[in-house]
Amino acid sequence: MELIPVTDRKTARQFLDVARVLYQNDTTWVCPPDMLINNIFDPKVNVFFNHGEATRWILRHEGRLIGRVAAFINHKKAWAGDYPVGGMGFFECIDNQEAANLLFDACRDWLQQRGMKAMDGPINFGENDNFWGLLVEGFTQPGFGMNYNPPYYKKLFEDFGFRRYYSQVTKHLDIHAPFSERFWKVADWILKKTEFTFHPLDINQIEKFAADFKKVYDEAWQWHENFTPIEIATLIKTFKENRFIIDPELIWFAYHKGEPAGFLVVFPDLNQLIKPFKGKLHIVNKLRLLYRLKTHQLDRARMVIFGVAPKVQRYGVDAGMIWHLNEAMKKRPWYRELEISWVGDFNPKMQAMLEAVGGVKAKEHWTLRKLFDPSLAFRPAREIPRDTRLNN
Repeated sequence: MELIPVTDRKTARQFLDVARVLYQNDTTWVCPPDMLINNIFDPKVNVFFNHGEATRWILRHEGRLIGRVAAFINHKKAWAGDYPVGGMGFFECIDNQEAANLLFDACRDWLQQRGMKAMDGPINFGENDNFWGLLVEGFTQPGFGMNYNPPYYKKLFEDFGFRRYYSQVTKHLDIHAPFSERFWKVADWILKKTEFTFHPLDINQIEKFAADFKKVYDEAWQWHENFTPIEIATLIKTFKENRFIIDPELIWFAYHKGEPAGFLVVFPDLNQLIKPFKGKLHIVNKLRLLYRLKTHQLDRARMVIFGVAPKVQRYGVDAGMIWHLNEAMKKRPWYRELEISWVGDFNPKMQAMLEAVGGVKAKEHWTLRKLFDPSLAFRPAREIPRDTRLNN
């Protein structure tokens, strides 16, 4: 077996091709756009290179591509915990522990040389809304940006010494199924409160809404372990890059006395449209994608992220935003299902909210951790306090 660093266009192309080779007979897998993966590893595009570094490898055997992996360090986050932690991801491999270990070893050695004492994986060199976690349950067609892998990957990771750091649950919601009467009573109550207002995204004011998003995110996510404030440049870039697929009435912001209080972001599930493209998003396929969007050739949307500022939690802000989303969905009858992905097992409040709206478990991913130093004590991710208002 030959482990080869990705150093030029040829090896970068082969890094992408590994997945196409391994999944060529898997009818469930959807190839992510090549451009999306390439941008993650382009310092000119990915703002995480401003405070981080990344590298990649491919694995060949007798001239055949059999695996790939990437390792990276986000220096803003790596040193925030009990010990420095790097990341690995974009792992693909044949069902062979020796091959997997070569890839894992490469990540471990590279990270150790840079002072890391552990690695989390499979994760992304970016925010956790895309390419995050190992699929362990629900091997059905993935939502756009969600990791998919064969069941045997779990054994490859665990036999190398990875342990589950936290679980990530994805739920599916039947858009046409009625919510509970109690839920609508909460929504009705907050919609009558004049100090709370709700507004859809205005794509002509991306910078304003990105700033509002950041304010809520940084307040609400501060209780997550190893939290770091979100990059506003990343937000603006994400909104602008997705401008052509954004439906503004599927993205809602809540305000309390004019101050940002919550957000809910839903995108069409592009995986239902791009599967035949095999990762190629050239001009012809872009036009095909736009046509399929315009003619509503999909029936699922994905809730990418949902948050409420701690000071107004338990006021029903979440119910108010979902009420507005539900009204928007009534005008879009082609949608039948909403994928809500993903919510960590460390977030009991959000798990309870998903139960309240009738979400049904569809998938489970794990973020795993491998300690390099056997003297370090492993522990799972800490649970977010159930009442963060008390800490404000």
